[in-house]
Amino acid sequence: MEILWVLMALVMFGFVLLPFLRRRRGMIEQVPAGHPDAADPADYGFARTEELDVRMPGPDQDLLDVLDVVQRTQDYRAAQQLLAGTETEGELRWQRVQAFAGSASLELQQRPGGVGDLPGGQWLRVWRTEAPKDAGGAAVHAEFLVQQAWRTSTPGTDEFRIIMEEARDACGQAALLAPGDPVPYIVELSVARGLGYSQAEFEQLWLRILDRAPAHMGAHLAALHYWCEKWHGSRETAMSFAEAAAARAPQGSLLAAMPLFAVFEHLPEVNLVRGFYQSEVVTKAVHGALFAVHAARPDDPMLAHVRHLLVFFLVRAERWAEAMNQLVHVDGHVGALPWTLSPDPAAEFAVYRALAVAGYEANGGSPASLPQ
Repeated sequence: MEILWVLMALVMFGFVLLPFLRRRRGMIEQVPAGHPDAADPADYGFARTEELDVRMPGPDQDLLDVLDVVQRTQDYRAAQQLLAGTETEGELRWQRVQAFAGSASLELQQRPGGVGDLPGGQWLRVWRTEAPKDAGGAAVHAEFLVQQAWRTSTPGTDEFRIIMEEARDACGQAALLAPGDPVPYIVELSVARGLGYSQAEFEQLWLRILDRAPAHMGAHLAALHYWCEKWHGSRETAMSFAEAAAARAPQGSLLAAMPLFAVFEHLPEVNLVRGFYQSEVVTKAVHGALFAVHAARPDDPMLAHVRHLLVFFLVRAERWAEAMNQLVHVDGHVGALPWTLSPDPAAEFAVYRALAVAGYEANGGSPASLPQ
């Protein structure tokens, strides 16, 4: 009889625990309100999954046009011209440097080259050779090396360290070519994380960025990684950094959303608390991000990044209408957290979008009732 009671207890414990184990970071296996197949995202004018652009979080047609020209012709001059005309202190320059570096890195991965065959991304090498004093090319090259280190090697290995040290030298060269540009120092934040700068060294680097662009959201997100528990800080340090950034955020700045990114970086791999996404700490961070989105300029280049992360948290919190309001603004582009952590960002985004639509309709929503 005692064995029977033990077996019954184990079965009951399994029924209680299983739903929580399924609520892992980055995936949802059950639909709290309605099934996603019961609603069609196309009814809301949303793009088909295969049409979702995984290259960037939101639209930047000038960048897309230039990337197309560079990739088709292998001529760097269009990229050089675009960066030369992009504001130095703004978020857009940083995003475009990342995009050009990522394009060259991906091309090299797809076409490593061989006998009689030029490697992919050759246009970046030509850019650095023909215009060694060009600040834009130097910044793209530094970011390219950083992306190569993370993409092709493992942190802690000699190969990783060698590439990162080369990237650090490239950051220094880029900084000399454009003393007022924060981008070379922002690139170095990733180097600092990979090479394990001491906190004193990191703080010195961070002060150089604050001197040039104190409200730079992209820089703050890059710095947040260093202070996270999985790298060189802790959950408390990362949250303190994010909350301090939010507290000093100027009017209209998206820095007020920083705590939400800190929460995301420390999500448990397995969530055993049913109401975690409705908890006080998550709710407070979500409200801060919603406030930041409401107060930000519509053309802020970082706005899409915050909206994408809000979609993740609002769906998890079953706040369907609010999630739909964010989806209306970002649908079509998925090159942002949290989707980029998935091997298939478009598919991951599509799952959350379907959940939002299903939950929205299960609670009386329809395409006609959704504000555009």
